[in-house]
Amino acid sequence: MASLQDIRHRIKSVTSTKQITSAMNMVATSRLRHAKEAANANAPYAKKVIEVVQEVAANAGADFQHPLLETHPDGKRLVFVITSDKGLAGAYSSNACKAAHAIAENKADTDLFVVGRKGEAYFKNRGYHIVKSHTGLSERPQFEHARTIALELIDLFKSGAYREVVMIYTKFISAISCEPQTEKVLPLTMDSEEAKGPHAEYIYEPDAATVLGFLLPQYLYTTIYASLLQSAASELSSRMNAMSNATDNATELIDQLNLHYNKVRQAGITTELNEIVAGAEGLK
Repeated sequence: MASLQDIRHRIKSVTSTKQITSAMNMVATSRLRHAKEAANANAPYAKKVIEVVQEVAANAGADFQHPLLETHPDGKRLVFVITSDKGLAGAYSSNACKAAHAIAENKADTDLFVVGRKGEAYFKNRGYHIVKSHTGLSERPQFEHARTIALELIDLFKSGAYREVVMIYTKFISAISCEPQTEKVLPLTMDSEEAKGPHAEYIYEPDAATVLGFLLPQYLYTTIYASLLQSAASELSSRMNAMSNATDNATELIDQLNLHYNKVRQAGITTELNEIVAGAEGLK
């Protein structure tokens, strides 16, 4: 049986842990609000960019060609996965890594482009070839980060070494729910289904094909930036929930330890009283 001193030390240790998890929960909650606002503010712009690109593509002509629309059937698959830089975020990073791993089982035919230290460590430990990695931006991504990543992906795709680029990110649904998403980002596909319905009339200068050639990289920048924002909100919500659960567990453990401490203390007092009574009886 643990001594009273051991139990006191354990209570003190768990209390300190609870203070840390509670503080991390409050920080994640505060940052989540800003991340949600950023993701929601970007959503209308991203949606409009997609609509404009689809509309311009419908008027560019069937013979329009662009490096981002080309196919390289002999190339590998490049998997672009967004994870976190830090831990203590529940299953956020592991779920994204598992989703990437599911489509990257053939190591000889797959390379990785990773955002976040967790994803980098995960795939390095499993022997995957990581062509590029970015760290330090998972919680607070900026548009310049997305632009830099997009330009690197474009250069890799233009080299002809990859037949497609598939992105794995985590979609933020609510403060208690987020899901890994898989999306092919290169080669770009102009889906005619999305162009159906009412349309705005555009005047192109100099022509639709030239405008589309300029818009396609912007379209990729916007797509990647939106995914980074969604992943940042998902990471913070996962960390908030993980730290909230840890704080609740610590509170429950402290209550159990206090109860155990009182029982051991009471048992010690009872034993001492019995010894005193027995000693008194022996002196009669």
